[in-house]
Amino acid sequence: MDELWGFNYCKQRNVTPTIAAKVPGAGDVWLWTAIDAETKLVPCVLLGSRSAACGERFIADLASRLRHRVQLTSDGHRAYLQAVESAFGSEIDYAMLVKLYGGEPEGQKGYSPAKCIGCIPQAVTGRPDAEHISTSFVERQNWTVRTTMRRTRLSNGFSRKIENHMAAVALNYFAYNFIKIHRTLRVTPAMAAGVTDRLWEVSEPVKKPHRC
Repeated sequence: MDELWGFNYCKQRNVTPTIAAKVPGAGDVWLWTAIDAETKLVPCVLLGSRSAACGERFIADLASRLRHRVQLTSDGHRAYLQAVESAFGSEIDYAMLVKLYGGEPEGQKGYSPAKCIGCIPQAVTGRPDAEHISTSFVERQNWTVRTTMRRTRLSNGFSRKIENHMAAVALNYFAYNFIKIHRTLRVTPAMAAGVTDRLWEVSEPVKKPHRC
């Protein structure tokens, strides 16, 4: 699991009292995501701040969607610690992958984060398999979000209304889970996970419900 930074209307540092009053939800918006390494299914997402409260809501939602004990990996964001403990207790194998970043050259400041110079795996709960302590799958999925939805960091798109931002996220993940065939799996993530037994069509999210 991971958190992906984005913004609505403008970045947080540019939100003035006038903008805040005129545009609900203006400023930074974090996208919390989780992905299953085997089926590539994204079981849940959450839009909000990077606070502990949002972390607890996100992890509680994730726990409610899982049937079996899993191994879970996050980055070193401390909000995950209490959130995972509250949602799973001891019924999980959980580890953090703490990344170490090097300083930027003197007088230079890039748009991207500083260069990662190492990672420290830390077992937190249970007995996580060291070979599978990784955030690579969710980070690769973040890149997919940047190229398809384009409302995140390192992309050239953003929303001017929080409702539009929420709708874009919902449609993006519906298409990712149910419509787009994964190149390696040869089926959609939802089919691989047994959530559905068929390939959904693009038109289905907007179809009117049939009367009984």
